[in-house]
Amino acid sequence: MSIHAHLEELKRKHRTLSDQVDTAQRAPGADTTEVAALKKQKLKLKEEITRLSG
Repeated sequence: MSIHAHLEELKRKHRTLSDQVDTAQRAPGADTTEVAALKKQKLKLKEEITRLSG
């Protein structure tokens, strides 16, 4: 897999996680530990995207 294709896949996963975080936060009685875990995964992806882009 080329770096470009890998970056696109990471960005897609990041967008998906972003949507999941938004949905989880809007849900009544949102599980804060679940939201925190999703945000942590999202941050790791963002760091990897930044590292590969630079």
